[in-house]
Amino acid sequence: MALLDVDDVVVRFGGVTAVNEASFTADSGLITGLIGPNGAGKTTCFNVITGLQKPTRGKVTYRGRNINHWPVHKRAGHGIGRTFQRLEAFGSLTVRDNVRVAHDIHGGVLSWLRPSAANVDALLDRVGIAEYAGERADSIPTGTARLLELARCLASDPKLLLLDEPSSGLDEAETDAFGELLKDLAGEGCAVLMVEHDMDLVMSVCDEIHVLDFGQIIASGQPAGVRADPRVQRAYLGYSETDGDTAVIEPVTGQVAATGGQHRAEVPS
Repeated sequence: MALLDVDDVVVRFGGVTAVNEASFTADSGLITGLIGPNGAGKTTCFNVITGLQKPTRGKVTYRGRNINHWPVHKRAGHGIGRTFQRLEAFGSLTVRDNVRVAHDIHGGVLSWLRPSAANVDALLDRVGIAEYAGERADSIPTGTARLLELARCLASDPKLLLLDEPSSGLDEAETDAFGELLKDLAGEGCAVLMVEHDMDLVMSVCDEIHVLDFGQIIASGQPAGVRADPRVQRAYLGYSETDGDTAVIEPVTGQVAATGGQHRAEVPS
């Protein structure tokens, strides 16, 4: 049994079905990608897993237990950590204090008896932002703030790490270093589930990929097989090798970069 099992989850908002019988897994020691066009239901799936959104139907199993009725704090306490697509740092606190808050909350009463500075600084160093430790969180670059969120999340010692567009704002060198960090975390036994639009990063670090389109899983498998799937090419990558002509669509915006053949003209918001 996988560490996380999302089983036939449906989420409806009025007459709109945001997630439609989605099923996928994430397991310890593996990096799993959850990709698809904007509006495909990826973040909604994350909200269901972390308890921010109740599913209309379906089940989320974590470590063999149905957690549908667990509140957010209980899931976090049992090792489910998450970063957000929209940055959620405490802007008026320093980078170090942002991480210290998470570290001390996770440590409970014991954190009152032992200093957290060494552990916090080690986390900042691990994600590569130690030089920003004394800066206010609302003054640092976006890419650095993404890494701050990761460090804060790691302070809770997660067994399942959900990352929502974590490489946004990182330059090429930072993205490469971030990819190596993800591999290290997986190598230590953490299960990483990542929503990401950087296909180079996804294809280079993920062990398995699940593709969402209009709330449905349309493909699952290893990166090479997913990249070659015509359904994925048409729905997300923006072309099909079986088409006479191709259209290349930027996955983040859905804008057509070249026209011809059959293609998706726009991605739902």
